Amino acid sequence: MDAWDVMRNIYAAEAAYVAAGGYGKADYGAVAAWLDPEVVLHQAPGLPFTGTGTWRGHDGMERFFARFSEVWEAMEFLEQEHQGGRDTVVVRSRVRFRARATGREVETEILQWIAVRDGRMLECRPFYWDPAAIAAACGQPTTA
Repeated sequence: MDAWDVMRNIYAAEAAYVAAGGYGKADYGAVAAWLDPEVVLHQAPGLPFTGTGTWRGHDGMERFFARFSEVWEAMEFLEQEHQGGRDTVVVRSRVRFRARATGREVETEILQWIAVRDGRMLECRPFYWDPAAIAAACGQPTTA
């Protein structure tokens, strides 16, 4: 199983988790099964779901996904392409999100650099194309 195979499984589990209502309503185990115990997620500051920006281990990732699912009620991967191999992959995704607080939808692109170890995600660094559009969909003020 290469890094892309791992990520396809994570994306499917993540979308199902959000659609089922997230923390307290959905089974996080389907996501956690694809995460290395030492997983680290580095989120950019300023987004409605980034919190501290760095999320570590299974507990940290569960807190991140809980926060993420508080913000979004739906996410749909519209298009994906990837480059990489066994241990790393770069994924470009065109995604449609629907915000829980406002019901607004936003379509954006996300570029992620991902490292995998032993068939599980070890590290992820996502880059969002339009953070202002994401914040606006969630009802947060944006700056020009």
